[in-house]
Amino acid sequence: MARRSGFSEPTLRYYEKIGLLGTVARDESSGHRRYEAATAERVEALSCLRSSGMTVSGMRRYLDLLARGNSAAAEQRDLFAGQAEKLAADIEQLRLRLTYLRHKADMWDARARGDAVAESHAIDRIVRVLEQFTH
Repeated sequence: MARRSGFSEPTLRYYEKIGLLGTVARDESSGHRRYEAATAERVEALSCLRSSGMTVSGMRRYLDLLARGNSAAAEQRDLFAGQAEKLAADIEQLRLRLTYLRHKADMWDARARGDAVAESHAIDRIVRVLEQFTH
């Protein structure tokens, strides 16, 4: 299950302990966990949510709403829309960091080549990117 979901074994045990996975059966002879199909699907869903940056409390909220069925559809929508907005903001920050790194590489490349003009342009671009981090 760890390979399938991307979660570490300690994370799976933790999620089981805090109730996100429900009861996980154990093999009587070895004591190894045996994930039923429904639990495996739940683990995969939680893996997708976690990889999108959702917190444990958000995943718990998702499962609580899921148990309520269609009557919680509007709340599920709000949960997912909110997470999508957070992820979009995170992606924008990553894009800024990527741009910063590329400009720094350009600056060091220009310095290595002894091109003071290109280095100065790269520094100007770096400064512009850094200004965006503070806004």
